[in-house]
Amino acid sequence: MEMVGALYGLGFAPKAVRLFASARSAGKQIPTPFGELTIEEFSVSAAQECDIVLMAVSGGFATEHAETIAQKSVVIDNSSAFRYRDDIPLVIPEINPQAAVGASLIANPNCTTAIAAVALWPLHQAFGIKRAIISTYQAASGAGSPGMDELETGIRAWSRGDDIQASTFQHPLPFNVIPHIDSFQANGYTREEMKVTWETRKIFGLPELPISCTAVRIPTLRAHAETITIETLSPVTTASARAALENAPGIEVVDDTSANFYPMPLTATGKYDVEVGRIRQNPVFGNHGLDIFVCGDQLLKGAALNAVQIAELLLD
Repeated sequence: MEMVGALYGLGFAPKAVRLFASARSAGKQIPTPFGELTIEEFSVSAAQECDIVLMAVSGGFATEHAETIAQKSVVIDNSSAFRYRDDIPLVIPEINPQAAVGASLIANPNCTTAIAAVALWPLHQAFGIKRAIISTYQAASGAGSPGMDELETGIRAWSRGDDIQASTFQHPLPFNVIPHIDSFQANGYTREEMKVTWETRKIFGLPELPISCTAVRIPTLRAHAETITIETLSPVTTASARAALENAPGIEVVDDTSANFYPMPLTATGKYDVEVGRIRQNPVFGNHGLDIFVCGDQLLKGAALNAVQIAELLLD
């Protein structure tokens, strides 16, 4: 329902909003900002009756149906099924809106990538990024409702003195951090970490950009945080970086350490913009280095909101 909420929040006034799901859910009445809607059983032909289809499904489901639907409708797919195909655009509207023009099937990036890329793009435009090192602190909701439920259940178990069970995550998450999201690859990185590299390169149009990412699951419910270190091609100062970020769309600069004012999951939750703060020169790279801390709602800019913003592009 995050996509429906984003449609309403961005001021869409569609002639009709239709919800599709499996036969098991068909017929249920769902309250939405557009009024109470009835879930319909999914079929390709029914989806093709829509002008724009926003897909929040598994990669397997998207692989099976998205291209067929796209023969008659524009499909914006939130899964990873098409992100790495050269013939399918991977779009963040603040960065590469032109890639969506004329496309009938558009991929939405990984949540971690979207949050980082929105912050990195204005810095790249102003100073050029030579390389980037990223560490992520990802909320339980990145694993969906089961991840949030497991965190809350585990905290309650701990408070009773019971053992904490783990099934969604590799280890108990309450009062812990887990440096393991998705499967490990041959190079020692996880697939989640490599997604940041692969997708940022594609969105920026920089296929050789050196990026190293470490992705960590932390015991928060919502909104991902990331520390980002960049080496730039041109000299950069804290002031010039702040100016570039303050003038960029999709960013809220939250950076007043004297008032303990910086990005946090608690403040980023529910926001459309990505919070950026802790802006400082990196001593390793000197006047060509910068450190920032970013936080964004991965269910919004990292997923639903970005998909709806792509739809907005197409309508404009």
